[in-house]
Amino acid sequence: MSNSTLKDTLASAIKDAMRAKAAARLGTLRFLSAAVKQKEVDERRELSDAEITAIVEKQVKQRRESIAAFEQAGRTETAEQEKAELAVLQEFLPQAATQEEIDTAVDAAIAQVTGQGVTGPAAMGKIMAILKPALAGKADMSAVSQQVKRKLG
Repeated sequence: MSNSTLKDTLASAIKDAMRAKAAARLGTLRFLSAAVKQKEVDERRELSDAEITAIVEKQVKQRRESIAAFEQAGRTETAEQEKAELAVLQEFLPQAATQEEIDTAVDAAIAQVTGQGVTGPAAMGKIMAILKPALAGKADMSAVSQQVKRKLG
């Protein structure tokens, strides 16, 4: 069994998009695939699903920033294009965590760290270190970070 199921999923999504002649979708998928291949060439090894997820997350973040910038500039058509790309990319992320799941994870991480007697800025770092692997790809980590700050504050 191949350890890179996400890579297989991406490859078949590209084939499907080609068959469907879905040009915009195909472009986004090829861009993602190229980013994965580039990192594999750089690292000289196959990437794990977690590493591929990190690449997807980075591209999702870039799209979100672009959408905000285009909307502010009144370039709605370009923003819509980016939103379509964002939707394609999000298919490759794990199912988003509910706010309830995020709250539970945040509370548990805070309890774990404060239970070790860690407070202040050090606690923030340790809490985020616990939450990052737990919520990677499932939640907007900058929003989670804000939530932790509020709870610690």
